[in-house]
Amino acid sequence: MVLVIYQILDLLLSVARWIIILQFIISLLVAFNVINTYNDFVRTVTMALDRMTEPLYRPIRRILPDFGGLDFSPMVVLLLLIILQDIVLPAVFRPLLLPAA
Repeated sequence: MVLVIYQILDLLLSVARWIIILQFIISLLVAFNVINTYNDFVRTVTMALDRMTEPLYRPIRRILPDFGGLDFSPMVVLLLLIILQDIVLPAVFRPLLLPAA
């Protein structure tokens, strides 16, 4: 049961990481006018990604100082997700997953 919970949390963190990376790539493509937001599909995808990631970015944006036009909150959230997934999650679940000696 503990292994299933660990795998679900690991999968959710991986999906969150990929959503942030996908949002970054799409925002670059929109910024360099490779794709435009006049297309309904592109607008729908960008709005959906913004709505999924905004709750993660909002607390970080309150803490970070203003850097003008640069937004470092996705990078900070991505770094926190990597730390959570690769360091914290295994450290918490390792004693529960190891067989008792």
